[in-house]
Amino acid sequence: MVLPDEETLAALDTRWRAANYLSVGQIYLLDNPLLREPLRPEHIKPRLLGHWGTTPGLNLVHAHLDRAIVERDLDALAVWGPGHGGPAPLANSWLDGSYTETYPDVTRDAAGMGRLFKQFSFPGGVPSHVAPETPGSIHEGGELGYSLAHAYGAACDNPNLLVACVIGDGEAETGPLAASWHANKFLDPVHDGAVLPILHLNGYKIANPTVLARVPEPELDQYLRGVGHDPLYVTGDEPAAVHRELAAALDTALDRIADVWWAARRQGVRARPRWPMIVLRTPKGFTGPAEVDGLPVEGTWRAHQIPLSDPRGNPAHLAELEKWLRSYRPEELFDEEGGPTAAVLSGLPTGERRLGANPHANGGLLLRALPLPALEECAVEVASPGTGSHEPTKVLGGLLARVMASTAERRDFRLVGPDETASNRLQDVYRATDKTWQTAILPVDEHLSHEGRVMEVLSEHLCQGWLEGYLLTGRHGMFSSYEAFAHIVGSMANQHIKWLRTSRRLPWRRPVASLNYLLTSHVWRQDHNGFSHQDPGFVDQVLNKAPEVVRVYLPPDTNTLLAVADHVLRSRDYVNVVVAGKQPCFDWLDLEAARAHCAAGAGIWEWAGTEGSGGGGAGGAGPGGREPDVVLGCAGDVPTQEVLAAADLLRRHLPELAVRVVNVVDIARLMAPEDHPHGMSDRDYHALFTRDRPVIFAYHGYPWLIHRLTFHRDNHPQLHVRGYLEEGSTTTPFDMVVRNDLDRYRLVMDVIDRVPGLSVRAARLRQRMAEARFRHGRWVTEHGTDLPEVANWHWGAV
Repeated sequence: MVLPDEETLAALDTRWRAANYLSVGQIYLLDNPLLREPLRPEHIKPRLLGHWGTTPGLNLVHAHLDRAIVERDLDALAVWGPGHGGPAPLANSWLDGSYTETYPDVTRDAAGMGRLFKQFSFPGGVPSHVAPETPGSIHEGGELGYSLAHAYGAACDNPNLLVACVIGDGEAETGPLAASWHANKFLDPVHDGAVLPILHLNGYKIANPTVLARVPEPELDQYLRGVGHDPLYVTGDEPAAVHRELAAALDTALDRIADVWWAARRQGVRARPRWPMIVLRTPKGFTGPAEVDGLPVEGTWRAHQIPLSDPRGNPAHLAELEKWLRSYRPEELFDEEGGPTAAVLSGLPTGERRLGANPHANGGLLLRALPLPALEECAVEVASPGTGSHEPTKVLGGLLARVMASTAERRDFRLVGPDETASNRLQDVYRATDKTWQTAILPVDEHLSHEGRVMEVLSEHLCQGWLEGYLLTGRHGMFSSYEAFAHIVGSMANQHIKWLRTSRRLPWRRPVASLNYLLTSHVWRQDHNGFSHQDPGFVDQVLNKAPEVVRVYLPPDTNTLLAVADHVLRSRDYVNVVVAGKQPCFDWLDLEAARAHCAAGAGIWEWAGTEGSGGGGAGGAGPGGREPDVVLGCAGDVPTQEVLAAADLLRRHLPELAVRVVNVVDIARLMAPEDHPHGMSDRDYHALFTRDRPVIFAYHGYPWLIHRLTFHRDNHPQLHVRGYLEEGSTTTPFDMVVRNDLDRYRLVMDVIDRVPGLSVRAARLRQRMAEARFRHGRWVTEHGTDLPEVANWHWGAV
């Protein structure tokens, strides 16, 4: 390693000063961007929003990464973890020209600098944090904790990519980041790139000191080495010395990464490497005001946001701001037209090597269509509805195994989950790939290897972060989880949905593969694990989000799950939530019918109803030319089974009743088209559910969601929804539905109660249904199993 000479270090300081000047300007200035005249109050923004404290550290790292990229011809991506450090990558991408290429109106001259300044945290402008609008970004800086997981996801299957990840010491206090230190145990030095964590210890959060900045350095060193890193330390508050130390540390780290790659790829070394990292300790608000109003600022929590709070109304603050800006010597940094001088531009990367222009940060540029198998290769035979059964997710595992096999060479598909791939019946994927694992492998272990593409770790946050980073850099994947614990990553899902919503509105952002959740081991079949594992509410949360991005599917059987999986794996720029069971489930539809049903999203199952032969009244005609007396709606595999069992009971005991069965796969179909792109018009909705007939709807989750989605429909007063009521336990499968009033007997009772005239003439049947529920209660507590008539039921049974 040859240390940079003084000329190189001086060039680094020049670029750092330029980026710092542009960062302060973004926070404060509305006009007079180059200080060509004395600063006046009207040059200051009326509302000051932004965060200075972390920004000079990000600018420092950016300048040094630029130098290394040029000298080593690195393919590099940067993840900027610390909070609202948005001014830094905006400033640096403006300096290297990638910002102007992305936004041509923000030119590299005085006028463009003025636009860059004004738009920051300004109505109609850009956020104060790193966001989709920021060139070169894959990480939203608005919520802390996910940067390192995103970085590792980006590095997976990108063997020549360096991902530098700056981690704020406040961010390092979060649970997701703490788990992410262990991601190095899953990074394969042969097939994956490298992540260089840069822990920036500037000492403070918004109002408090940070933990890792205050522990003794030997303790910090033990911690970082304990999680498998080989740390390099840079400490200082004098710019020239910091530049010298950081340049040396970065070169050392990159040399070590190159050595790891060489040993693994050329010499066959498979021992887990100790990857380097950098600990950068510089003052918060480095190069900003040392004190304001007699109070210390630089190096304290007061530098976190706006060090000078009122330069527009306080002359002393205005004078201090001008002094601060001029301390960077802008006359040396920008020419007469306001563009960067040759000294600033010297040594900057060009083309796609610029951090603001690397195509990995706009993953749609690199995305290839996923080679999916023909569904005929995976579908199950269905001679007639309800006579056979399969484990839906096990069959899906066969499809995913084919995807893994077909992407074995290109390596652009991964399956992630928290230690549940086999539990969720997806174990057939191990025919094509193993689980990635870089630590010790014992003879008793199964399906572990260095190069596997299934990623399991008991941190849902880490799984989610990996997959987000993987998708945003142009690859495909799926996240499988127990339904109840998807809530753990609810906040991350929110952030990703917001990212996609914003990206869709940026013409330069290319569509990426959708984030696909498979939620299984669901509420109705967690009877063995009990109440803690029973929660279907993730769907409610997702459907509150941007309708152009979110999709929720509840396939009722195996072939519909395959059709839905095929669709979501082909889709772009969505968050798809698929809820499907892993336990044996009746097969209702053959592949052709399943495809048609999923394409429609909701439909009448004519074979299940009796409206073609039963009675009925005036109104819209059903398949038999009559309006049904009652509609039985369902969404979800267990609710579908209970509705069909109820329909079977009605067919046998009330054959004159015209019953319509409607199954919903795409839950957003219940919404209005103005509320969701998949929403049905009133005409289409009422063609399924009628305008005025009773609708008994059995839903997989919380019943009020269905009411919320349909409240505006004409027949909403006739809608009665059954679903999960927070009644759970360790019990039998059928007892779960009985406890929540979703069982077939209760549904028949609902029909009798709500169809005019039935409450009298079907009173005896209603009593029999109530007695069946009572018999169930006694049977299940005595025998520990479901009633034989329930356990042995199938469609059409006599």
